[in-house]
Amino acid sequence: MNRPTVFQLAILEPPEMQAQLENLYEVVSDIDAASHAEIVVTAGNVGLSGAQMTALPALKLIAVNGVGVDAVDLHEAARRGIAVTTTPDVLSLAVAEMALALALDAGRRMSEGDRFIRRGGWVSEGKLGLGRSVLTKDAGILGYGRIGRCLADLLRGMGMQVSYTARGEKADSPDRFFADAQSLATECDLLFVTAAGGAGTKALVDGNVLRALGPDGILVNVARGPVVDSQALADALCKGMIGAAGLDVFDDEPNVPQSLLDAPNCVLTPHIASATTQARRAMAQLVLDNVAAHVAGRPLPTPYKD
Repeated sequence: MNRPTVFQLAILEPPEMQAQLENLYEVVSDIDAASHAEIVVTAGNVGLSGAQMTALPALKLIAVNGVGVDAVDLHEAARRGIAVTTTPDVLSLAVAEMALALALDAGRRMSEGDRFIRRGGWVSEGKLGLGRSVLTKDAGILGYGRIGRCLADLLRGMGMQVSYTARGEKADSPDRFFADAQSLATECDLLFVTAAGGAGTKALVDGNVLRALGPDGILVNVARGPVVDSQALADALCKGMIGAAGLDVFDDEPNVPQSLLDAPNCVLTPHIASATTQARRAMAQLVLDNVAAHVAGRPLPTPYKD
């Protein structure tokens, strides 16, 4: 019996999860060999374009290993009746944990201090300058979905005041609601970006929002790079309009603007917010579960819902 063909654009982790996929299905990574594939496995930042879908006439399922779908041509998928699945919930804690870590690192100058020691600065220059307290700040969360709300729980548990911006006020939330990014930034010292990517949120954090955050403010982005205007952020960091930033995502990964690389008050990580063994295994399992459900004709466990 022939195994179903899976066109794979993103490897599952840890390795044993990838091995499961390869044991169960005929996995190909060359689109020219995938014309009969009904299933695509991809990642949130890789997605699947309309042109790629055109080259896959038998396509029925796009299984995204992640929660972002901004790189998937959802309009074309809907037009053709192609199902899209994601891996919600299981990565929320890992991403929220990373957001908090970036805030602490940026505020307390941890990575900067590491570089300072390694280049001999402690010996030749004395002590590093003072950092900024993080847990005493008022926190704002831009994007109040699963990740944003998980982060809010963490922050609240440490005694922090939390506010948020979303499409609408959440009746069940204990946190303060602000209608737009600029008003949220005005009321907080620590701004976390967890909003979905896409045209609707492009440059949502612009120069006005950064000025509202202020010279003691810290910006953390674990969402998508384009949600923050990178040039405006680099200018704000250089001119002292904000105090520091922590970034896990960028406009054109893996390329990072030199202006951000040169900013000592900017902590950079290579899109690893969900990169824990536990989260990635759970994400991969959801991918496998969705693929198995499709092949068996069962309801999909986690279909994407806008």
